Amino acid sequence: MIATLEFAPRPLAEQLGHGYAELLDRAIPRLRRIAMRNLQFALPRLGHLQHARIVDGVFRSIGRLLVAFARFPSINSGNVHEWIRYEGFAHFTSGLKRGKGVLFATAHLGNWELSAYAHALMAQPMNVVVRPLDNSLLDRFVENRRALSGNTLIGKRDFVRPILKALRENEAVGILVDQNSFADSGVFVPFFGVPACVNISFAKLAHRSGAAVIPGFAVWSERERKYILRFYPEVQMTGDAEADTAAVQNALEAAIAEYPDQWLWIHRRWKTRPEGEASRYNDL
Repeated sequence: MIATLEFAPRPLAEQLGHGYAELLDRAIPRLRRIAMRNLQFALPRLGHLQHARIVDGVFRSIGRLLVAFARFPSINSGNVHEWIRYEGFAHFTSGLKRGKGVLFATAHLGNWELSAYAHALMAQPMNVVVRPLDNSLLDRFVENRRALSGNTLIGKRDFVRPILKALRENEAVGILVDQNSFADSGVFVPFFGVPACVNISFAKLAHRSGAAVIPGFAVWSERERKYILRFYPEVQMTGDAEADTAAVQNALEAAIAEYPDQWLWIHRRWKTRPEGEASRYNDL
């Protein structure tokens, strides 16, 4: 599949990517059911038809991501601007001026793979926190592609020391902050009006290091037919880990609300529930 997307002419590759994403939708119907359930309680003001259109957009977004990932070997500093451009870059440079590094608070919004890959080509290599895939062969394949532009990958199982070292050297570190956390390592904060369990480590690392916390996402522009790597204003850290976690999630929510059909609604974001509250996915 990756080979067909990598070597086919780009217009054909885009059609194939869309087709592969549609196949995923049909092959694993549970993903659409999860997305629809999430939208029912996260965006209740919208009706069933609007929810379905958002989920359709999610799978189109996955198709675009697959195409870009497949073509990483041919994306370089000479042609990267055909795929993506910056917006709000001054927020990043302002954060670096403090000399304590930048923590990118990012998410499964738009093309999170291309955002880190392209940043290394357009600005400077960065550090990316990743969770190893269960399949070791696939994990090596994915990691090799992610590192082609010069980025350093940090495993999620032992990440604190490498992150702090990178920040002390005034480097950038990207961390996905939109995933469900277990109750023993997270706190519940509002996310689209529903308590979501969020790992508290990001806020603690930000306060301990003094790094600038910059939300950043590569979102698709249909008008330009390319991605916009958009950096948002710095989220100020107070040292109160729960309040800081909520502030980061609030910034993330605002970006997702702007591009709801580009966020990965198909994952069980609200899986962990406060004590005594039933699961929202038991029947799916």
